[in-house]
Amino acid sequence: MDGETPLWISAQNGHEGVVKALLKRGDVCPNRQHKDGRAPLLCAAANGYEGIVKMLLARGDVDPEKPNNSGRTPTWDAAWNGQEGVLKMLLERDDVDPNRQDTHGETPLCVASARGHEGAVKILLGRNDLNINKPNGDGQTPLHCAAAQGHKGVVRILLGRDGVNSIA
Repeated sequence: MDGETPLWISAQNGHEGVVKALLKRGDVCPNRQHKDGRAPLLCAAANGYEGIVKMLLARGDVDPEKPNNSGRTPTWDAAWNGQEGVLKMLLERDDVDPNRQDTHGETPLCVASARGHEGAVKILLGRNDLNINKPNGDGQTPLHCAAAQGHKGVVRILLGRDGVNSIA
Protein backbone atom coordinates (compact mmCIF):
# COMPACT_ATOMS: atom_id res chain seq x y z
CA MET A 1 0.00 0.00 0.00
CA ASP A 2 3.07 2.24 -0.05
CA GLY A 3 2.06 4.12 3.12
CA GLU A 4 -1.47 4.86 2.00
CA THR A 5 -3.04 4.46 5.41
CA PRO A 6 -6.70 5.34 5.98
CA LEU A 7 -5.55 8.62 7.57
CA TRP A 8 -3.24 9.44 4.67
CA ILE A 9 -5.93 8.72 2.06
CA SER A 10 -8.52 10.73 3.97
CA ALA A 11 -6.18 13.71 4.39
CA GLN A 12 -5.19 13.53 0.70
CA ASN A 13 -8.83 13.56 -0.39
CA GLY A 14 -10.16 16.12 2.09
CA HIS A 15 -12.44 13.80 4.05
CA GLU A 16 -12.51 15.90 7.20
CA GLY A 17 -15.06 13.80 9.10
CA VAL A 18 -13.11 10.62 8.45
CA VAL A 19 -9.85 12.27 9.55
CA LYS A 20 -11.54 13.42 12.75
CA ALA A 21 -12.81 9.91 13.50
CA LEU A 22 -9.43 8.34 12.78
CA LEU A 23 -7.55 10.84 14.95
CA LYS A 24 -9.70 9.90 17.95
CA ARG A 25 -8.06 6.47 17.94
CA GLY A 26 -4.90 6.03 19.94
CA ASP A 27 -3.25 3.76 17.38
CA VAL A 28 -3.13 6.20 14.45
CA CYS A 29 0.30 7.39 13.34
CA PRO A 30 -0.26 10.90 11.94
CA ASN A 31 3.33 11.23 10.65
CA ARG A 32 3.39 8.00 8.64
CA GLN A 33 4.57 8.79 5.16
CA HIS A 34 3.65 7.55 1.70
CA LYS A 35 6.49 6.05 -0.35
CA ASP A 36 7.17 9.53 -1.78
CA GLY A 37 7.54 10.90 1.73
CA ARG A 38 4.25 12.79 1.95
CA ALA A 39 2.69 12.63 5.41
CA PRO A 40 -1.02 13.43 6.00
CA LEU A 41 -0.28 17.05 6.98
CA LEU A 42 1.62 17.71 3.77
CA CYS A 43 -1.22 16.20 1.72
CA ALA A 44 -3.84 18.33 3.44
CA ALA A 45 -1.68 21.48 3.25
CA ALA A 46 -0.96 21.07 -0.46
CA ASN A 47 -4.65 20.69 -1.23
CA GLY A 48 -5.85 23.53 1.01
CA TYR A 49 -7.88 21.39 3.41
CA GLU A 50 -7.81 23.89 6.25
CA GLY A 51 -10.01 21.88 8.64
CA ILE A 52 -7.75 18.85 8.36
CA VAL A 53 -4.60 20.95 8.72
CA LYS A 54 -6.06 22.54 11.86
CA MET A 55 -6.90 19.13 13.36
CA LEU A 56 -3.45 17.74 12.63
CA LEU A 57 -1.63 20.82 13.93
CA ALA A 58 -3.65 20.67 17.15
CA ARG A 59 -1.97 17.37 17.98
CA GLY A 60 1.32 17.38 19.81
CA ASP A 61 2.65 14.45 17.80
CA VAL A 62 2.43 15.93 14.30
CA ASP A 63 5.63 17.36 12.83
CA PRO A 64 4.74 20.55 10.89
CA GLU A 65 8.16 20.50 9.21
CA LYS A 66 8.16 16.85 8.06
CA PRO A 67 9.47 16.93 4.48
CA ASN A 68 8.71 14.58 1.63
CA ASN A 69 11.47 12.82 -0.32
CA SER A 70 12.14 16.06 -2.23
CA GLY A 71 12.56 18.10 0.94
CA ARG A 72 9.22 19.85 0.48
CA THR A 73 7.43 20.68 3.71
CA PRO A 74 3.75 21.47 4.28
CA THR A 75 4.69 25.19 4.18
CA TRP A 76 6.51 24.72 0.88
CA ASP A 77 3.58 22.89 -0.73
CA ALA A 78 1.05 25.41 0.60
CA ALA A 79 3.15 28.23 -0.90
CA TRP A 80 3.53 26.36 -4.23
CA ASN A 81 -0.23 25.96 -4.53
CA GLY A 82 -1.15 29.39 -3.14
CA GLN A 83 -3.07 27.90 -0.21
CA GLU A 84 -3.31 31.11 1.79
CA GLY A 85 -5.43 29.87 4.71
CA VAL A 86 -3.17 26.89 5.28
CA LEU A 87 -0.06 29.03 4.93
CA LYS A 88 -1.35 31.40 7.63
CA MET A 89 -1.95 28.50 10.01
CA LEU A 90 1.50 27.06 9.46
CA LEU A 91 3.33 30.37 9.70
CA GLU A 92 1.63 31.23 13.00
CA ARG A 93 3.78 28.50 14.53
CA ASP A 94 7.28 29.16 15.86
CA ASP A 95 8.40 25.65 14.90
CA VAL A 96 7.92 26.30 11.17
CA ASP A 97 10.88 27.66 9.20
CA PRO A 98 9.73 29.93 6.33
CA ASN A 99 13.23 29.76 4.80
CA ARG A 100 13.54 25.98 4.62
CA GLN A 101 14.67 24.84 1.18
CA ASP A 102 13.72 21.70 -0.72
CA THR A 103 16.41 19.48 -2.26
CA HIS A 104 16.69 21.90 -5.23
CA GLY A 105 17.22 24.90 -2.98
CA GLU A 106 13.75 26.35 -3.51
CA THR A 107 12.17 28.20 -0.58
CA PRO A 108 8.46 28.76 -0.04
CA LEU A 109 8.92 32.43 -0.99
CA CYS A 110 10.75 31.52 -4.21
CA VAL A 111 8.04 29.14 -5.36
CA ALA A 112 5.16 31.42 -4.37
CA SER A 113 6.90 34.26 -6.25
CA ALA A 114 7.62 32.15 -9.34
CA ARG A 115 4.01 31.01 -9.51
CA GLY A 116 2.56 34.50 -9.03
CA HIS A 117 0.75 33.81 -5.76
CA GLU A 118 0.52 37.38 -4.47
CA GLY A 119 -1.48 36.48 -1.36
CA ALA A 120 0.96 33.73 -0.39
CA VAL A 121 3.89 36.11 -0.89
CA LYS A 122 2.26 38.69 1.40
CA ILE A 123 1.63 36.06 4.06
CA LEU A 124 5.23 34.84 3.92
CA LEU A 125 6.49 38.42 4.16
CA GLY A 126 4.61 38.69 7.45
CA ARG A 127 7.24 36.54 9.16
CA ASN A 128 10.05 38.57 10.74
CA ASP A 129 12.51 35.70 10.29
CA LEU A 130 11.95 35.43 6.52
CA ASN A 131 15.05 35.95 4.38
CA ILE A 132 13.60 37.88 1.43
CA ASN A 133 16.85 37.57 -0.54
CA LYS A 134 17.57 33.86 0.04
CA PRO A 135 18.57 32.43 -3.34
CA ASN A 136 17.40 29.10 -4.70
CA GLY A 137 19.75 26.39 -5.96
CA ASP A 138 20.28 28.33 -9.20
CA GLY A 139 21.22 31.52 -7.32
CA GLN A 140 17.92 33.26 -8.08
CA THR A 141 16.23 35.29 -5.37
CA PRO A 142 12.43 35.43 -5.02
CA LEU A 143 12.54 38.73 -6.95
CA HIS A 144 14.40 36.99 -9.79
CA CYS A 145 11.83 34.18 -9.77
CA ALA A 146 8.88 36.56 -10.00
CA ALA A 147 10.51 38.77 -12.63
CA ALA A 148 11.49 35.80 -14.80
CA GLN A 149 7.86 34.67 -14.92
CA GLY A 150 6.48 38.17 -15.52
CA HIS A 151 4.52 38.38 -12.26
CA LYS A 152 4.53 42.16 -11.90
CA GLY A 153 2.17 42.10 -8.92
CA VAL A 154 4.59 39.93 -6.97
CA VAL A 155 7.53 42.05 -8.17
CA ARG A 156 5.77 45.18 -6.83
CA ILE A 157 5.09 43.48 -3.50
CA LEU A 158 8.71 42.39 -3.13
CA LEU A 159 10.09 45.78 -4.19
CA GLY A 160 7.89 47.39 -1.56
CA ARG A 161 9.67 45.47 1.17
CA ASP A 162 12.67 47.01 2.91
CA GLY A 163 15.87 45.09 2.36
CA VAL A 164 15.00 43.45 -0.95
CA ASN A 165 18.03 43.28 -3.22
CA SER A 166 17.00 44.40 -6.69
CA ILE A 167 20.55 44.56 -8.03
CA ALA A 168 21.81 41.00 -7.54
